[in-house]
Amino acid sequence: MLTNKDASLIVTVRLYSSCMQSSMLHGGETWSLGKENGVALLRAETRMVIWMCGIKLQDRVPSKGLRERLGLGDIILVLQQNRLRWYGPKNMSKEDNDSVKKCMEYEVEDVRPVGRRKKTWTEIVQKDSQARKFNREDAVDRNRWRKQIRDD
Repeated sequence: MLTNKDASLIVTVRLYSSCMQSSMLHGGETWSLGKENGVALLRAETRMVIWMCGIKLQDRVPSKGLRERLGLGDIILVLQQNRLRWYGPKNMSKEDNDSVKKCMEYEVEDVRPVGRRKKTWTEIVQKDSQARKFNREDAVDRNRWRKQIRDD
């Protein structure tokens, strides 16, 4: 269906967004995505976009132009929006005994191996928040938080 020439691009994009993209990003709110994994997601999405448009690699059409033509955002930005959307309400939980909040704030005390440690989910969300200039206090109003995430 994604490569069917008889189907309009609008139907193809809706199908891609609802099935393929949501499958690729399933559970992505909780990933601490590394650079290599982000590049792999971006490449997979670019291949699907080229495939849906019926473009050959020899045509040398930029993927950014194809995404604009289809009305799709960058998959990394969609993943960032999902992370921030999930972070807002979970971050502002009033209960001290909230199990999700306890898990997010839990520090493992162990001897670390030599080298740079992997980024935690909290560090990645804080970086996403700084990139969009959000504060922790912005998450208090859920409707405003969601509107800010969608607008950026």
